[in-house]
Amino acid sequence: MVTQGVSLLTYYFDLALRSCRRSKALTALVVLLMGCGVATCMVTFAVFRATAADPIPWKSNQLFVPQIDSFGPAHNYKGEPPGMLSYTDAVALSHARQARRQVLIYASKWTVLPGDAQHLPSSQEGDAVSHDFFAMFDAPFRYGGGWSAGDDDQRAAVVVISSTLNQQLFGGADSVGREINLDTHAYRIVGVLDDWNPSPRYFDVASAWYPFSHPRQLYLPFSRAIDLQKAAAGNFYCSTNTVDPDLPNWDSVLRSNCAWIAAWVELPTRADVARYRDWLHNYAAEQQRLGRFAWPPNVRLSDVGQWLQLMNVVPKASALSMIVSLSFLLICLVNVVGLMLARFMRRAPEIGVRRALGASRGSIYLQFLTEAAAIGLAGGVLGLLLTALGMAGIGHVFAPEIARLAMLNASLLLLTVALAVATTLIAALYPTWRAAQVQPAWQLKSNG
Repeated sequence: MVTQGVSLLTYYFDLALRSCRRSKALTALVVLLMGCGVATCMVTFAVFRATAADPIPWKSNQLFVPQIDSFGPAHNYKGEPPGMLSYTDAVALSHARQARRQVLIYASKWTVLPGDAQHLPSSQEGDAVSHDFFAMFDAPFRYGGGWSAGDDDQRAAVVVISSTLNQQLFGGADSVGREINLDTHAYRIVGVLDDWNPSPRYFDVASAWYPFSHPRQLYLPFSRAIDLQKAAAGNFYCSTNTVDPDLPNWDSVLRSNCAWIAAWVELPTRADVARYRDWLHNYAAEQQRLGRFAWPPNVRLSDVGQWLQLMNVVPKASALSMIVSLSFLLICLVNVVGLMLARFMRRAPEIGVRRALGASRGSIYLQFLTEAAAIGLAGGVLGLLLTALGMAGIGHVFAPEIARLAMLNASLLLLTVALAVATTLIAALYPTWRAAQVQPAWQLKSNG
C-alpha cells in the first residue's frame, strides 16, 4: 500500500514537471511571485522575532517589575505609575525582603584608568546593582562570580566586568582578585562575565536609553554607587509635584519622589505573586497615611512579557514592516490564485479526458495539488536565495543594533520553504476545486 502511494505521488510529480515545461512563462511568474512574497515576509519576520522574543523564557513568569505611583494621578501618564522607583521606595522594597530575590538597578558611567602606559583612560557604561542581580537573571560567568549580601551592606569596592573589558585590560586571562581603577578608586574584580548580552536588555529597559544597545561593561554594588553619590546616566523622571530635576545636592535626589531606579523581584509561585501584590498595595497605603502620597494606592506588578509590552520595546519599524510584508504576501497570493486558475482551466480538455477514462475527482485534486506543491517548493528555493540577500542588506533598513539580532538560521530556512509550499497550496485550492468540477461530457462534446 505504501509502495503504491509513493508510486502514485511520483506519477503526479512527473505530470507536474511536464505541465511546468508546457507553461514555462506562467510557472516562472508564479515561482517569482511566491519567492518575492515569502522572502519579504521572512526577512521582516526574522527582525520581528528577534525583537519580540522572550529574552528569558525559562523563568520570565517568575520575574516581576513592581511599580509605585510617586507622582499622583494629576502627573502620571494615563493613570500608569512611572516605570521606575524613587530612592525612598526602592530602598523600602529592598529592605522589606518580601520576595525570593530583589534587585535594584540604575545606569552609570565610569572612567577606567589603566595601570600602565600602554592603555588610555576610557569611559565605560555600567550598572549599579544589588547582589541578587546575577542569580536572578542567570548571568553566566567565565571567571569568579558575583559579590555577597555582606558586600552590599559594607558598600564594598568590588566589581564584575564583562568578557570584552577583561580582554581589553587583561588579555582575556583570569583577572579575579586583581584591581582596576574606576574614577580614581581601586576596585577588586570578583567576577568576569561570559559573553552575555540579552536582547532586549529587559532588566534595564526603563533606566537605559535604548534596550537593544551594546551590553554594560561594569557592574558595581548599588550601595557603593549611592555612597559615592554617583549620578544616574540613564532616565531620570521628575513630575511637577516633586522637585526640579536639577536637584541642588545628592541628599535632595535621595529624598525626592523622582523616579530613576529600576526594581525587579523574583516570585516563584502564584501565591508569592498574590502576596507580594498585597504587600505593594499596603506599602502605598501606608505612604498615603504618612502624608507622603496624597492619592490612593496605585501600584502595578508586571512579569517580563507584560513589562516589555508596557515599555513598547518592539520597535515600531519592525512591527510596521511585518504588517507591510504580510500585506505584500497577500497581494502575491491573490495574483497566484488568478495565475493558477488560468493555468488549470487551460487544461480542461485534458481533465475531461481523464475523468471520462475513470479518474475520480479525488485524483484530480491530488494531481493539481501535487503540482502546486512542486511550484511552491521552487518558490521556496528562490525565497531562500532572496531571504539570504535580504538578510545581508538588512542593516540598510534597520538600526545596526536591531540588524545584528536577525539570524539566518536553520529554523528560518525551513520556515521559508514551508511557508512557500503552504501558501502555494492555499492559493491552489480554489483553482483546483474549479478544475475538479469539469464535466467530462461537456469537454468531449465540445472537442468532438
